Amino acid sequence: MNRQFWYDTVFGTLFIFFLIFLFANLTFFKIFDVFDPIGEALSDLELTDYAFSNIREDPRADTNIVVVNLPFSRRDIAMVLSIINQYEPAVVGIDAFFPEPKEEDPIGDVMLQNALKEMKNLVMVSRLENFNEDTGEYDTVFNSHPMFLENAHTGFANLATDAEFQDDLKSVREFPTHRSIHGIDHVAFGIKVAELFNPETSKRYLERDNEYEKINFRGNVLDPFNKAEFKNQFFALDVEDVLNENFTPDIVKDKIVIFGFMGEFFGDPSWDDKFFTPLNPKVGGRANPDMFGVVVHANIASMIIYDIPIGSMSNIQTLIFSILVCYINVMVFSWIYRRLPRWYDGLTKLIQLTEVMIFMLVAVYVFAAFSYKLELTLPLVCVLLASDSLEIYNGVVKNLFSKDRQELFKLQYGRD
Repeated sequence: MNRQFWYDTVFGTLFIFFLIFLFANLTFFKIFDVFDPIGEALSDLELTDYAFSNIREDPRADTNIVVVNLPFSRRDIAMVLSIINQYEPAVVGIDAFFPEPKEEDPIGDVMLQNALKEMKNLVMVSRLENFNEDTGEYDTVFNSHPMFLENAHTGFANLATDAEFQDDLKSVREFPTHRSIHGIDHVAFGIKVAELFNPETSKRYLERDNEYEKINFRGNVLDPFNKAEFKNQFFALDVEDVLNENFTPDIVKDKIVIFGFMGEFFGDPSWDDKFFTPLNPKVGGRANPDMFGVVVHANIASMIIYDIPIGSMSNIQTLIFSILVCYINVMVFSWIYRRLPRWYDGLTKLIQLTEVMIFMLVAVYVFAAFSYKLELTLPLVCVLLASDSLEIYNGVVKNLFSKDRQELFKLQYGRD
């Protein structure tokens, strides 16, 4: 192969990245999004979702965490907390707010206050509010009333979702780890719960200093109406189970118990505080959210306790890999363009299709086996653009800058 071949390979690669930059940044090209209803339906889909919902099989329940449905009245909440506390849980987390005392039931407030005081390691939920777009920070922390926080640690319940408003349908794959508000550091609810149970693994997570962490979802609670779809990875108790003490002491003793809303009863189709997650059995075009917020927090705590974070390629690694993939494709396609021109379209499309399928399969199985996410968006774009872009480069760009073209330009316009 002569020197010109290698020049064309390098400049062909640069030309493809120029096109990617052009398409990604020019508003004009974004008007074509309105013609993509399929993309609209799959806009919340990630390739790794298939690994979560269809490939991963972990029959082991997380016996360190119990999720308990929360009653509506404060008196009932106090009773449920007192019963659970008798069995000596290691940590109790409460994913619910009690913003003000209730004038209509002061006795219920006192009962709840006393029940919370009795807890050994209690984590109450907080919420970060008033996000400042300019600074990229929150400036307010919303908590329950101080009378319910006398014996409590706090952790914020904010999750990273695609929803603009609280009542919108929400997909969740990651969560903010910690935020500084007026010089005070606040950590996520799941991290604080895990920290009281296993300080070492929680410390390692915070030392990673990632603004967001992807959630390595372990499982859901068993939905009696969808037994075939969800594995029972977290033991769950309904209100009546606790009030009637319909459980054995070992389920609670020295375990994490997280309280939160899971419907009026188990199997309630309520969408309140419910999210779409990668465990949803319908990977694309989802209709029903599949996980209550309290179970999302249980997954976060479980991930930290077992020290199984999701790794991913850095931006630099992704860029280097993309350049390498693009260069190899341009080199192979350039050889076909020169040696097998009549076969160019068919062969290059076949190679592209094969590469895309291989990349997708590798990404899914690497994630399923190693909890490592390969960032393949940019490499796949390079693969898909390589064939046609190389034809444009050879048929248009090279001709525009060829010596023959420059000589013709000089003759036509009389330039020296």
